[in-house]
Amino acid sequence: MSEIVIRHVEAADAEALRLLNAHPGVYHDTLQLPHPAMDMWKERVMQKPGRRHLVACLDGQVIGHLVLDVMENPRRSHVATFGIGVSAEVQGRGAGSALMREMINLCDNWLRIERIELTVFVDNASAIALYRKYGFVVEGTGKKFALRNGEFVDAHFMARIK
Repeated sequence: MSEIVIRHVEAADAEALRLLNAHPGVYHDTLQLPHPAMDMWKERVMQKPGRRHLVACLDGQVIGHLVLDVMENPRRSHVATFGIGVSAEVQGRGAGSALMREMINLCDNWLRIERIELTVFVDNASAIALYRKYGFVVEGTGKKFALRNGEFVDAHFMARIK
């Protein structure tokens, strides 16, 4: 099997990210909406202060994406939050772990981040297991956090402290 390569996003990745996030097996567990617009993804991959995009590639194809946002408020500049998505066809094969390892390396060794936060739907067992594998713990639960398929779903608030 080929090796998963993690790199910074490029403008040419916008279409691959749009397709990845358009799959019901991906947007179901994120806050993405169905039928993402290409213009939105072109805008999203542009470099913005405090934001870093990583992509996971297998045989030159984008199979995963992680967006890291470092808080701008000076009193929270030691905190980052992130979102992650992996192509439905390769979930469970290491892309999420590869993205998490590189994100944690950036936070711990290059960005002075002491606390990494995330939100995850309570029924997303595989994502919760991935986050726990990398030291994240549940700090609370938001009731009726977001609308998904016509129903409100609860979400856990998780964090990792360096």
